[in-house]
Amino acid sequence: MIYLDNAATSYPKPEEVYEAVLHHMKHAGANPGRSGHQLALEVGRGIFGTRELIASLFNIDNPMQIIFTSNATEALNLALKGVLKKGDHVITSSMEHNSVLRPIKALEDIGVENTIIKCNSDGSLSPEDIKHAIKNNTKMVVLTNASNVTGTIMPIKEVGKITKEAGTLFLVDGAQTAGIYNIDVKQMNIDLLALPGHKGLMGPQGTGILYIREGIDVMHFKEGGTGSKSEELTQPEMLPDRYESGTPNAPGIVGLGAGIEFILKEGLDKIRNHEKQLTHYFIEELKKIEMVKIYGPKDAEKQGAVISINIGDEDSSEIAFILDKVFNIAVRSGLHCAPMAHKTIGSFEQGTVRFSIGYFNTKEDIDKAIEAIKNICEQI
Repeated sequence: MIYLDNAATSYPKPEEVYEAVLHHMKHAGANPGRSGHQLALEVGRGIFGTRELIASLFNIDNPMQIIFTSNATEALNLALKGVLKKGDHVITSSMEHNSVLRPIKALEDIGVENTIIKCNSDGSLSPEDIKHAIKNNTKMVVLTNASNVTGTIMPIKEVGKITKEAGTLFLVDGAQTAGIYNIDVKQMNIDLLALPGHKGLMGPQGTGILYIREGIDVMHFKEGGTGSKSEELTQPEMLPDRYESGTPNAPGIVGLGAGIEFILKEGLDKIRNHEKQLTHYFIEELKKIEMVKIYGPKDAEKQGAVISINIGDEDSSEIAFILDKVFNIAVRSGLHCAPMAHKTIGSFEQGTVRFSIGYFNTKEDIDKAIEAIKNICEQI
């Protein structure tokens, strides 16, 4: 199969990731932070090692400010619902994933106001629109680093300057950029950073990350065993224990560490440039096909390796089905859990066929996808 659904989950993973997960399951499958025996200590060291790798990748000073979650959705929910209270105001954009929009809409029930900035038809956003939307009670701005529908890269650094000057918190959803584009929490003035482990970071599914800048109070979701301060019946306040009750996904976290080690070894520039070259080639070839409509910036410098298209008025799900069953090409169709993004770019009724390129894709993969699209166009 030609796998072009990396925006959902990167596949395949580096061999080192598979080996790390299997090694943990076979040789170190104990609970970290609880027992004092050598297996538990080995797992604990492995998990802390992954925290250190994450800190290195995103320029985070204290690895203990890194919280492990089950995915980016949980991280975003923790950040939004753990910070925003009645009377607060939050700003976001119309290109966000439902992992941002649904929690924000749910918070309306407790009196949290929101402003959703309408983006341009290519998914782009003006930082000035964010600046003008800030009010006295604005507590947070939350923004995706890049759209999961069009790949449009958002002006994170510019918005970070605006939020710092305004004294509001800045939460970034790095689902489509982490492990591919440089994210520096200091230079970009990011207060909270939510990430999936299973996409660009090349870790297993069931892994996610929330970075919380020191000094920010985020209410925890759950209480339980942490292996620390067990004599107390109240949840410990220290990080990361406050947010990590219960047995962690140790095999996944260790595997995530192996994925990040692979990224650091290869280098972000090499990974990004490979994906950028394939994205540019794919877009330019698509432009030559008359029946194909391309959404987003149509520019590899302004978007990640995510390309959404439609073929005439054909149903996007039908095109994806044909690509899978006839051509053995995996893509994602429909609304991509981002209905407002599709309304923004004008594809809400039809959805789109989304091709998302990963580090292990080749020019040959793209050529076969182009030929398949041409073949489908000829049959319509």
